[in-house]
Amino acid sequence: MDLKKLVHPWKYPSVLLLGIGISNLGAWVYLIALNLMIFEITGSPLAIAVLYILIPLATMFTNFWCGSIVDRLNKRNMMIFLDIFRALCLFFVPWLLDVSLLLLYILVFLINMATSMFNPTSMVYITKLIPSEQRKWFNSLISLIDSGAFLLGPALAGLLFIIGTPKLGIIINAIALFLSGLITLLMPNVEKQSQTISNGEKLSMQLLKKDFQIVMNFSRKSVYIMLVYFLFSSVFVMTAAVDSLEAAFAKEVLSLSDSDYGFLVSIAGAGIIIGAFINTLFVKKMAISLMIGLGSIFVSVGYIIYAFSNSFIIAAIGFFILSLFLAFANTGFLTFYQNNIPEDVMGRIGSLYGLVEATFIIITTGIIALLAQIISIQFAVITGALVMLLLSVILCAFNLKSSKRNYYQPTTLEKQRGKHKFELL
Repeated sequence: MDLKKLVHPWKYPSVLLLGIGISNLGAWVYLIALNLMIFEITGSPLAIAVLYILIPLATMFTNFWCGSIVDRLNKRNMMIFLDIFRALCLFFVPWLLDVSLLLLYILVFLINMATSMFNPTSMVYITKLIPSEQRKWFNSLISLIDSGAFLLGPALAGLLFIIGTPKLGIIINAIALFLSGLITLLMPNVEKQSQTISNGEKLSMQLLKKDFQIVMNFSRKSVYIMLVYFLFSSVFVMTAAVDSLEAAFAKEVLSLSDSDYGFLVSIAGAGIIIGAFINTLFVKKMAISLMIGLGSIFVSVGYIIYAFSNSFIIAAIGFFILSLFLAFANTGFLTFYQNNIPEDVMGRIGSLYGLVEATFIIITTGIIALLAQIISIQFAVITGALVMLLLSVILCAFNLKSSKRNYYQPTTLEKQRGKHKFELL
């Protein structure tokens, strides 16, 4: 076997995964450090809550127009710019803490906006770079990296805080993002021959209306694809809403101490990393439809067990099950999305529907919180988990339709694109 021929096709994907890994680790350090610094200055849980509200708000403010830019600009160059922009903003965060909390929130909002733009940009770039035959495997590795960051990120943050201060953690993340941008410079320019980059169009309301119509036309012509997209997104909107009550549920319903709750979160982390590892081992043998459908159902079953629990052990079992199957569901959906959404409109579709998803997260989280306030926390969590399970069963029923099997396999066109992409590697 020629080792060079075996390694060469994974040269650029490996570099890309390295950049993703560095960025994800840095993001955890940044999140924990910023929480600690703001709480130390203000002593207010509300001040920290504002940080989490800024994330969906930035998505809502950004996504209705950023897709039009993403689909028209060079993706690699845009990723480099956004990484460096976020790195520069982060360098100013420690100093703004001592100046003005309002200015800090504005800067964090800008960072979140850049992240909201980066996500659809990187999705399109990955789709263009990775051949369809490799996507499941590549997406499984992304899930493994995300899982590793979930476990290693807080540990790295703790180590940095022992050595230095949370401010050092912020600076480290800025350096990580800058390195991520430099790593992206090593990646191939997959759009050298693209005709959509320099078409002379300027961002305007007329252009946004035109792009909105393009997305709507695609949605009408691709009802099944968008139905799967909507159902999968709805399942994970419910997970976000239920997760918002996680700490309150652990304290009020399960009567856990802080250390017990920390151990419960660690069990979820173990489930995530084990699930992601199993996913990478068997991903090539698993059908995308089963990964999405059954993966979502088992995630929901885990939430159901957790919602009806009245002890640490039962809650831990639920946490472990839902975490274990997250990687399967996410990998399957990402591959389905990449194989069925056209690359030239992927940015606009992802951004517009991401805006809808962020809106639903805010609304659903508000409803769940209201139910917890009016009735009880456990009733609210059970309601959310049951709705999630219902959506998962409907999603699975659509996934497993034999007449829709072609949506879960690379088409002839995709295979031709895949061969072309291998030439870039």
